[in-house]
Formats: sequence, C-alpha cells, structure tokens
Amino acid sequence: MRKPLYRSRNRVAFGICQGLADHFDLSVVWIRLGLVAISLFSGIFPFPVFYIIAAFIIKEEPEHSEKQGPEPFYEEDYYETDVSARTLSLRRLKNRFDAIESRIRRMENYVTNKSYDWERRFNSGQ
Repeated sequence: MRKPLYRSRNRVAFGICQGLADHFDLSVVWIRLGLVAISLFSGIFPFPVFYIIAAFIIKEEPEHSEKQGPEPFYEEDYYETDVSARTLSLRRLKNRFDAIESRIRRMENYVTNKSYDWERRFNSGQ
C-alpha cells in the first residue's frame, strides 16, 4: 500500500520532491533529476509555477506519521479522536495497566512466599 501524498517535513524548499519520493517509494535524487529534466525540456517558466501551485495544494505531512511501523491501538485512539475520547482511551489504558500491575504483585507474592520455596525444593529433590 502506498503512503499518502504529503509535503515532507524533511525538505529543501517546500518538500514537494521529498513528498513525491516518499509517495512513490523512490529516491529523492531521481525525482529532482526528473523535474530538472522536465523543466529544461519544457522551458524553465512552467516549473516554478507548478511547483508553487503544488506547494499550496498538497498538505504538509502530519507530525505523528513520522513513526515507522504499526502503532499500538491506544496511540491511534489518542491521536485520531477528540478530547473526550482521549480521556476515555487514557482511562482504559490506566485500568489495563492497573490490572497488569495487580497480576504482577500477585505473582511476586506467590514467588516470594516461603511455601513456594519449600514446594520448589521438595519438587527438585533437594
């Protein structure tokens, strides 16, 4: 699946060439060389006009899309929703982490209990 077309934040002028390179999964050098060749063959005048029009039309890349790989569901919930849904997402996360913490505490209590040590020694034959 192709990335959406955005103006890149990692840019030289307006980020059009880098955005096209990211969209088509090519090297930015080839895009720039191609645009220079097109401007030389078609005349120098149309290139800056189309470049500036593209800079106004194409949206700038969002800040949170710079992360690579799949984002966990709670980060998607946080970035893609309004403030009230963010609070609900954070509340769900807190509940989930509280449940995990209580499970870890129960395991610690079981493992540090003296009866666990006796059972381990008895079962290993020491």
